[in-house]
Amino acid sequence: MTSVEFHFDFGSPNAYLSHLVIPDIERRTGAKFVYVPVLLGGVFKLTGNRSPAESLAGIRNKPEYQRLETARFVQRHGITRFAANPFFPVNTLVPMRGATAAQRMGIFERYVDEIYRHMWAEPKKLDDPEVLRAAMIESGFDADAVLALTQAQDVKDELLANTQRSVERGTFGSPTFFVGDEIYFGKDRLREVEEAIIASNE
Repeated sequence: MTSVEFHFDFGSPNAYLSHLVIPDIERRTGAKFVYVPVLLGGVFKLTGNRSPAESLAGIRNKPEYQRLETARFVQRHGITRFAANPFFPVNTLVPMRGATAAQRMGIFERYVDEIYRHMWAEPKKLDDPEVLRAAMIESGFDADAVLALTQAQDVKDELLANTQRSVERGTFGSPTFFVGDEIYFGKDRLREVEEAIIASNE
């Protein structure tokens, strides 16, 4: 089966919304998405890109249209657990290093689910170390163990390497998907991602 990858950062609401829809695509296609943690701030720095919050500032009508598209996406997919984070933008460096640490600790899938919940379903200021630690404890993780591992040089290096490789393959933001070598950007491309998965399996 063709490999399917989801390059994500917890700081992107569109990546979170994609995360909620991915299980349905997996059920329909039999594919398994491989989640690849990347640091969105690093992606922006390497590509010269900026966040929508910055790039849309002062533009008439476009931010409103993007909110409309998000509302349509939420309604189309029956999403009920999504709320704007009042602390946005949140620096996700430590939570994303935590994702890399969680892979090594064998708790990756649950870590991703829980950190996304704390970011976009029950929004918290996860760039506050004490808030992040409390959120991890609430979710049943060994917060001290995860946070200690986020300071390990090889964990830092792995997240950086993921980010650099992703950019080299064409990434400029999140969510980004790869079906084999084909790249797709944005939650609104998930239909095309699913079509590409089906076509690759025929």
